Amino acid sequence: MGRVPRPSPRRPLSLRTSAGSGAVGGARGDRHGDRRLCLRVVTQAEHLARRLGDPYGTLVLTLSIVLIEVVLISAVMLGPGEHATVARDSVMAVSMIILDLVIGVALLAGGLRHDDLRPNRAGVSAYLAFPTVLLAVAFAFPGLIGTEGTYTTGQRIPIVILTVFLYGFFLHRQTGAQRMDFQEVVPSRGGADAPAPEAEQQRNRPFDVLIRHRSEVVARTVLLVATVVPIVLLSHDMAALLDDGLGRAGAPVALSGVLIATIVFLPETITTIRAALNGEIQRVSNLCHGALVSTVGLTVPAVLTIGLLTGQDVALAESPAHLVLLGLSLLLTPITFTGPRVTALHGAAHLMLFVLYGLSVFS
Repeated sequence: MGRVPRPSPRRPLSLRTSAGSGAVGGARGDRHGDRRLCLRVVTQAEHLARRLGDPYGTLVLTLSIVLIEVVLISAVMLGPGEHATVARDSVMAVSMIILDLVIGVALLAGGLRHDDLRPNRAGVSAYLAFPTVLLAVAFAFPGLIGTEGTYTTGQRIPIVILTVFLYGFFLHRQTGAQRMDFQEVVPSRGGADAPAPEAEQQRNRPFDVLIRHRSEVVARTVLLVATVVPIVLLSHDMAALLDDGLGRAGAPVALSGVLIATIVFLPETITTIRAALNGEIQRVSNLCHGALVSTVGLTVPAVLTIGLLTGQDVALAESPAHLVLLGLSLLLTPITFTGPRVTALHGAAHLMLFVLYGLSVFS
């Protein structure tokens, strides 16, 4: 078994910046602007979700945020210095935030307001099949079959090809033949759950919606992307302020990655909590589990390709503690979403796992 590398002393997320005091001051001054931008992102995302219907509306927001995050990680790897663990630490932080923090808060809030939250089990099952495999490819197998926690050159090429194919196949099925699996279920008279009526599905097909509301959909999509970009860039500049504060407090450097990842996914977090408060539990799954699949499915092949082109080592193997926490999160998720209904108790269990992850960051 390959040796798992020790955590890098560098900041784990793609958030290093060479800005000086000007960037720090800008980060202080833009905190309220960042909050307003998040609310604008949420507004545009909710309008698109209503207009396009699931899973298309939530997919727009998810891909907007994840693609920008992948670009930032790639930019750091292509910059000066050694960044062997930036992808591993980034994806791990995002995975735990999505699986436990965001889902935990959303289920706690939604479960306290609604007594009958029933997700589409077929969609949740499809979602969880992919991150289970992709996260194992990202974090477990490099330490088992790789060298010192990294894939060899001969291993990276098939991993990149298979990951891209698997993610592309998932998007093809999600937006095509299996799109009904990712829509809210409607309780039928017999007590069983069923997708929305066929007439409504025909009326809300994405191409029909685009034909009827082309100008609105295009305008809102452009506004969504335009408001997501400044949020990620502001989070990038806030790294200097966090470094200074965490350094004075004696906190671990890895904590800044968790904080910045939380800020980057703040728009999606707000949208997820609002969906839970509205009783739209399948939208919660589409937003969170969809973001997880996209994060791993896009980040892993991107960083491995950069490593191949630049000759950099890409350390992906995780520590035993983080692998256990990730495994527990993946085990708890189907327990939560495949039961008769989702309650606030499930949310509390997810939040407990995130607290344990926080403790592992400080250990």
